[in-house]
Amino acid sequence: MPYVDSDGARLYYEEAGRGTPIVFVHEFSGDLWSWEKQLQHFSRHHHCIAFNARGYPPSEVPKALSAYSHRHAVDDIAAVMRAAGVRKAHIMGCSMGSRSTLDFGLDYARMALSLTMIGIGSGADPRNRAAFARSVEARAREYEQEGLAAVLKRLRNAPNRVQLRQKNPRAFDDFCRRFMQHSAQGCANITRRVQGRRPSLFGMERALRALKVPAQVVVGDEDPVAIESGLFMQRVSPAVRLLVAPATGHLVNLEEPDLLHRICEEFFALVESREWRARAA
Repeated sequence: MPYVDSDGARLYYEEAGRGTPIVFVHEFSGDLWSWEKQLQHFSRHHHCIAFNARGYPPSEVPKALSAYSHRHAVDDIAAVMRAAGVRKAHIMGCSMGSRSTLDFGLDYARMALSLTMIGIGSGADPRNRAAFARSVEARAREYEQEGLAAVLKRLRNAPNRVQLRQKNPRAFDDFCRRFMQHSAQGCANITRRVQGRRPSLFGMERALRALKVPAQVVVGDEDPVAIESGLFMQRVSPAVRLLVAPATGHLVNLEEPDLLHRICEEFFALVESREWRARAA
C-alpha cells in the first residue's frame, strides 16, 4: 500500500489509470473511498489519485494538535502529487476538501490544471466568530465524548444528506459503514484545527478576484450553505463558474455521479484544449 510522509503525518493514497492526472480530496465525513465511482469512471482516460487526509486511517492520526491545520491540508495535496510523480493535475474536492482545493489553487497555482469544488462551505462566519468557535468546540467534544455512532445518528437526518439516503439507500449504507471506520479523535482534531481555524471564505474576495486557475463550483439545490458560498465565489471571481444540480443535497459526487461526470468531462476538455476562458471582469 503506497504511503507518503508529509510534515508529521504518513498519508495513504491510491492510484488508477493513465492520462492527464486528477487528484481527489475528500470531505470531512468521507474518505478516499467516497470517490470510488469517480475513480472507476475517470481512470479509463486519466491518472487518478485519491488519498486519506491526516486523521483518517489508514493515514496517520497524529496526537499533537499542532500537526493539523488548513495549511497542512493544502500542503498534503502537493506531497501526494509529488509522491505519485505528478507535476500538474485537475484537483477535485468535496466540502472540506473543496476548501483545500481552493486554497491549493491559490497557493500552488502552477500545480493545478483546474479546480472542481463540490459543496464548498464558507468556514468561520465573520459576523459571529464567538458563536462559531463555540459550535466548533461542541462538535469536537461530541466526537471525543460520545463517539462516531452518536455523530452518525445525527448525520443520518442532516437536511443536506438525506437526499442520498432517499435516492440510493445502498450508497448511503456504504457511507455510514465507512464513517464508522474513521478515528473519533482524528475527527475532533480536524474539527478544531482545520475547520475551526480556516479563514472565512467571505473574507477572501481579493484572493478570489486574483484566481487564475480555471475553476468550477458544483452544488446541490438543497444545500443552502454551499449555494451561498458558490454564488459569492462566482460573483467575485472571473475564474469561477457555478453549476447547480437539481433535487440534490451536499454529496453531488455520490448522489448524481453521472451528472458530475458529464460536467467535469466537458470542463476538463475545455481546459486541456486551452479553450477555457475566464469571464470578463
